[in-house]
Amino acid sequence: MQACLRLAALAGLALLLGAAGPANSPVDVPEPEGLYTGPQRGYTPPTLKGAKVVDLAALEALQAEAKPVLIDVALADRKPEGLPPDRPWFPAHRSIPGAVWFPNAGAVPLPPEREATFLKRVEDLTGGDKARAIVTFCHPECWGSWNAGKRLVLAGYTNVHWFPSGIEGWQDAHETSVLKPDPAWGASGGAAQR
Repeated sequence: MQACLRLAALAGLALLLGAAGPANSPVDVPEPEGLYTGPQRGYTPPTLKGAKVVDLAALEALQAEAKPVLIDVALADRKPEGLPPDRPWFPAHRSIPGAVWFPNAGAVPLPPEREATFLKRVEDLTGGDKARAIVTFCHPECWGSWNAGKRLVLAGYTNVHWFPSGIEGWQDAHETSVLKPDPAWGASGGAAQR
């Protein structure tokens, strides 16, 4: 009898937790109207209005036909706390070969001068062609790449692609290369680092 009561209680708890809200589900996350202002790490929506969401196969096809501008907005690594000052630390950011790295360009809020720098660099990289294919990415479950894509859509870019599987999704099938931050963006591309 106690086992039945425990099972019923667990089933009731599971139903209650299941009804807690779709934001906890990787499938049912609603797309915000504008930029997402919450934490950068967490479940993201399956869509990005005004952009195309691509998986690895679609990204590979896009690279073969359109030579897109690849924009990595992953956060820069932070020096480990407690690392002795005499111990060397050589962070290396690995990414999709040929990408341009703008550390933390998906942050919200982004200071106006940083947003202007980001948009100017994208304009330079696309040759001013707002119809040129652009792919934004970061890591899986990263709002930063979603926000970067949304920023570009809001700036009038019409061929934006979002690769939510990010660097890890790429390296499941391909080699990565070490990237340095875009020189115009600089190593201090954002306040928060991971």
